[in-house]
Formats: sequence, C-alpha cells, structure tokens
Amino acid sequence: MLKRLFDILLVIVLLPVLLPVIAIVALLVRRRMGSPVIFRQQRPGLYGQPFEMLKFRTMRDAVGPDGRPLADAERITHLGRFLRASSLDELPELWNVVKGEMSLVGPRPLLIDYLPLYNTEQARRHEVRPGVTGWAQVNGRNALTWEQKFALDTWYVDNRSLWLDVRILFSTVAKVLKREGVSADGEATMPKFVGTRSQ
Repeated sequence: MLKRLFDILLVIVLLPVLLPVIAIVALLVRRRMGSPVIFRQQRPGLYGQPFEMLKFRTMRDAVGPDGRPLADAERITHLGRFLRASSLDELPELWNVVKGEMSLVGPRPLLIDYLPLYNTEQARRHEVRPGVTGWAQVNGRNALTWEQKFALDTWYVDNRSLWLDVRILFSTVAKVLKREGVSADGEATMPKFVGTRSQ
C-alpha cells in the first residue's frame, strides 16, 4: 500500500515537468514516423496477468519480400534509437503506473511469449508489479545476459523496500544520462529469450 501511494505521489509531483516533454516527444514521433504515436502491446503484469503496456513508437512499419516484419535493428529509426537511449520512449508507461498495472520500480515487463519459457525461479519475477525501471536496469540493463537479468529481478523481489526503490530511481537517472547498457552487442535491445536449461 505504501509503495502504491509512493508511486502515485511521485507521478503527481513529476507530471508538471514531464507533460511538456511528453507532448514534444509525441509531436516528433508523429512527424517522423506518422501514426500511431503510441506503441501498445500485451505484457505480463502481477502474477503474470496480461495488461496493455504503452510506449512511444520507436520503429517504422517495414516488411521483407516474404511479407514478414524486418528485424528490430532494421526497423528502428534514428529518433527511435535516441528515445530508447534516453528512455523517453518509456514515458507513456506512467499511465500504466497510475492505473495500477505497473509500479515505478520493479522487474521490467517482458513479452507474453516468454511466460512458458521461465523456470520456477525466474517466474518469481511476477510476484510483484512490473516497473518502469528496476534493479536489473541499474545494474547493466541490456548488456546483461538473460540469466543475470532474471537473477537481479528475483533479488529485488526478495529484498524490495521503499528505500531500495528510491535508490533505484536515483540510479536510473544517472544511468540514463550516461546511456549505459542500452543494447546488447549487435541487437536493437536484447536477443530473444529462448529459455534456460536449469529448472
């Protein structure tokens, strides 16, 4: 309950500063990539229950000769790379926070397709609401392996506190300014998760 109150109060405090930024980013995305401005995708939330996560669009619609979408690295635009590097593409997720589908801090919500691939320990990341930022994001972000990322996520589940959330939020600002760990080598973000052998 205290974490939820903290999320709402912080969003209210930040909104006057962030609303102009959100408006500018929305206009840039509309001008450079057209509609839709917002990317919507089903992601697993608390206890794995799906919700519609919102982000600013960072990729163009482009398909290959076979009619299938091109790889992410080929579809992401220059503006999209900047938005991801600066984490500005995540700003619409504040609406998910207000709705109670996400928290400011928690394990990042990944793809629904990954749900059956988690082992028992990795699946524990869904015991808390997903976050706009998280312990894994300030300890390597996309430069981590999937196994390292999930280990950090479950560590957060076991050690979560309001003080830790404050620490993560301050660390997030520093990491964003330094643009560390934005993507894995040769990837737009991360390679797809295909599961781990250990159960």
